[in-house]
Amino acid sequence: MIYPIVMYGDPVLKKVAVEIEEGEMDVKQLAEDMFETMYQASGIGLAAPQIGKSIRMFIVDGSPIEEEGMEDFKKVFINPEIVWEEGEKWAFEEGCLSIPGVREDVMRQPKLCINYLDTDFVEHEEEFDGMKARIIQHEFDHIDGVLFTDYLSPFKKRILKGKLSNISKGKCDADYKIKAPKK
Repeated sequence: MIYPIVMYGDPVLKKVAVEIEEGEMDVKQLAEDMFETMYQASGIGLAAPQIGKSIRMFIVDGSPIEEEGMEDFKKVFINPEIVWEEGEKWAFEEGCLSIPGVREDVMRQPKLCINYLDTDFVEHEEEFDGMKARIIQHEFDHIDGVLFTDYLSPFKKRILKGKLSNISKGKCDADYKIKAPKK
């Protein structure tokens, strides 16, 4: 099932999502649906709040990125917690399926360790670096109610104000199914 992507301005994107209890829902089916939704929108990551579900779950698939090691970077993260982040922050231009047409540099640390559950509720703790870490940090932010635009300077935010306002009204170009914000 392909879900519509929730657009910037919807309150669900600014909420801290709740943990998922084992057996509470079919996380395997939800993960499949999220991957289908993400692929249809040509994304590399998708968090549950982006499909209107305020739960601590996100998916990633770095295979579209032509970089060594990304071809097999496909994972589901349930109830994740970042254990640590380290290294000198580096800038990279990020975008977001919930904020179509907006891309800006965001500073993030290059390494992290994350604890999470998979779709069988088996616990994992793994370290990631580079683009893998960045994708995880971006999606993790979503389940904490943080958007990449929250990292921008007041000046950048003023420049983007009109574009963000239009997105929040559903006035944007996206070649995937979108859902304008509920006010």
